[in-house]
Amino acid sequence: MTELHLEQEACAGCGVKLQTESADKLGYVPDQALKRTPVICQRCFRIKHYNDMAGITLNQDDFLKLLGHVGSTKSLVVNIVDIFDFEGTLISGLPRFIGNNPVVLVVNKIDLLPKVTNFNRIVNWVQRQAKEFGLKVVDVVLCSAKQNMGFDRVIESLDKHRDGRDIYVVGATNVGKSTLINRLIRDYSDLDAELTTSQYPGTTLDLVKIPLDDGTFIIDTPGIVYSHRLTELVSKKDLQKLMPEKPVKPLVFQLNEGQTIFFGGYVRFDFVQGQRQSFTFYVSNALSPHRTKLERADELYEEHKGELLAPPSLEELELLPKLSKHPVRIAKGKHYDVSISGLGWVKVNSDVGADLMIHVPKGVKVAVRESMI
Repeated sequence: MTELHLEQEACAGCGVKLQTESADKLGYVPDQALKRTPVICQRCFRIKHYNDMAGITLNQDDFLKLLGHVGSTKSLVVNIVDIFDFEGTLISGLPRFIGNNPVVLVVNKIDLLPKVTNFNRIVNWVQRQAKEFGLKVVDVVLCSAKQNMGFDRVIESLDKHRDGRDIYVVGATNVGKSTLINRLIRDYSDLDAELTTSQYPGTTLDLVKIPLDDGTFIIDTPGIVYSHRLTELVSKKDLQKLMPEKPVKPLVFQLNEGQTIFFGGYVRFDFVQGQRQSFTFYVSNALSPHRTKLERADELYEEHKGELLAPPSLEELELLPKLSKHPVRIAKGKHYDVSISGLGWVKVNSDVGADLMIHVPKGVKVAVRESMI
């Protein structure tokens, strides 16, 4: 901090302590920016001049501590989830912390669903899943931050439910939170007013409060890092393969019992027992599936991981937790998805039932749910 001569220790925008050493930490200010008066941190500078909400992340415990006060405020909570990783991006424990404040559930990345998807059905499905999760929502809005679809509906919903409240925006990493906040800033704020901050007990993190024209605020909470998502464990290069860029083309396999499908070295799907039936995989089309017999699967994995079964490379595989088994039984006559957080899901089109074994890196979330599509 010697370069600052201690003339101004805190950012004039958000109040965080300034530092010049680490660009990836809070309060960073480049040396050349010290000549400005007043000095603001790079994060505030980028919000103010580029509408760029630079990502700062927290683990779930710290995040929930930070949310602990929201129940005593009069706020509208906007919870952003990723339709491609719905279970993995829902905030566990959120209902306990927000009190009676209304929640608008914004479901992002709908552009990745197959083109023939019935979006009204998706809304109904999301409402049922949220209810099962214990989250009462006043509205569900589908959108695509990347394709700029559905944002008018988001703004309409916030206008309808805000009622003079501050807006808290919450979400996991990589769900499109920054893009949404940028759009809210554009619609609700002239950004001439200075950014402000709030500090909350139990965490070192400051929340950035963006003043709106009516005297209320958009409150940008940090993204939560969920280690149960495969996307949090992989390299940036492989992340691009796991996260689809375009609408997914469902992969349908007719399988006999005793057959296995690998998706690179990340996930293994075993059809252990049941009558011949079809399984539909909704995963990034950049991942190539590999089918083999269950009796050969262990041997194939040991011989070909990192090569035929890639991504990841052998070196990157060494950095991942070892594969862990999740037995799944689908009852006769039930139509369920098996979702794998950060990869996608498998629809079991079963009228006859099936016993499955899902192998994923230890800690990655596997969930069984009512079929989405």
